[in-house]
Amino acid sequence: MINPVEEKLTISKQCQLLNLSRSGYYYNNREESRINLDLMNRIDEIYTSHPTWGSRKMRDFLRNEGYRINRKRLQRLMRKMGIMVIYPRKKLSTPHPDHKIYPYLLRGLNISHPNHVWCTDITYIRLNHGFVYLVAIMDWYSRKILSWELSVTIDKYFCMSTLESAIRRYGSPEIFNSDQGSQFTSPSFTKILKENDIKISMDGRGRALDNVVIERFWRTLKYDEVYLKEYESVIDARTQISAYIDVYNSKRPHASLGGKAPNSTYDCISTKAVA
Repeated sequence: MINPVEEKLTISKQCQLLNLSRSGYYYNNREESRINLDLMNRIDEIYTSHPTWGSRKMRDFLRNEGYRINRKRLQRLMRKMGIMVIYPRKKLSTPHPDHKIYPYLLRGLNISHPNHVWCTDITYIRLNHGFVYLVAIMDWYSRKILSWELSVTIDKYFCMSTLESAIRRYGSPEIFNSDQGSQFTSPSFTKILKENDIKISMDGRGRALDNVVIERFWRTLKYDEVYLKEYESVIDARTQISAYIDVYNSKRPHASLGGKAPNSTYDCISTKAVA
């Protein structure tokens, strides 16, 4: 009989190797119907192309394509996907009383070197019979994806694991920027930043341009990889996304980097990496 403790350790090691959260390891098909999954996939495509469209315009657009959907259903699916339409708001949702919101530190800042600023975000990744969430941490200056992980739940734990992995491999940045999602405002998440003497910066609500470089990466990833594939499982998604990110980091030229790839621009690993 397998020792339960040894089994948990084995699963944890496999999850680390696969960039999967434990929930991703135990993935089952989502509760949503096939019709709703198709809708969510189409919503993701529309949002990627038109992030400023509100629920009314998106509802009308979907109806014109033949989908039978009302606004209430659309809004529920968008919430489940973690989608927030980009536009200024006067009435914002009340943050958790234990979650401090930090000011945005990047306005007017000249980001001049690797590990000056890291940024993070979460996006929806569709599977053939369900969906998962992808979190990534990027070095703003070089555009290098430092760490990433898939999860079937949009919680703080896979975000914390991804952050800890990036710090172990590359050291600490001076500033860490995120949106105001509860995963990143969680005291457990910000504690990791504080313990590593990292300044905390957060976007204004509904201002995706405050975190524009990783928003551009999501668009590139989806058009060049996700929308061209039909992932059969979480493992399949992880394998193919991993291969894409490897190429993105090592070979894909960026105009903002003078035609260089992120790995060749991120030149501080030897001095910043933690053994």
